[in-house]
Amino acid sequence: MKDIIGNPLRLKSVNHISLICKSLDESINFYQNVLGFIPIRRPGSFDFQGAWLFGYGIGIHLLQIQNPENIPMKKEINPKDNHISFQCESMGLVQKCLEEMKIDYVRALVEENGVKVDQIFFHDPDEFMIEICNCDNLPVIPLAGDMVRSCSRLNLDIMQQEMPQVVNQI
Repeated sequence: MKDIIGNPLRLKSVNHISLICKSLDESINFYQNVLGFIPIRRPGSFDFQGAWLFGYGIGIHLLQIQNPENIPMKKEINPKDNHISFQCESMGLVQKCLEEMKIDYVRALVEENGVKVDQIFFHDPDEFMIEICNCDNLPVIPLAGDMVRSCSRLNLDIMQQEMPQVVNQI
């Protein structure tokens, strides 16, 4: 029991997020051409319209809603709304691309003890919030313990630990 106290369900990672959409084609286009996800096969036994996409270690499952007019539309980009966040290499490049694609966005800045994190928020076609950030600037500091790392650094360490196992299986 001691080894599962911090992880009672023995979770390994986030698998996917599921989002309802009013237009499957429009949402697929957005997640594929704006965020770089790739469409993947979904089980044919489903009796509803949808699409699965994958990228950056996470799946996005799009579910076609039967009554699109029932999706409440948000006009304001609110950084405090539900959202998914992606780490990027260049905030300037993200801003430039969004402007070229004529996607409205809001910028924010978080500053803590001299560390600055830039954020850009925008909506997908169904008004679900997307955040792009350079959050790796902010260390991940557990409330207990002494580990201090950035999210990407932590993921890199995990990937490097798993790499010898993958190489040995080839």
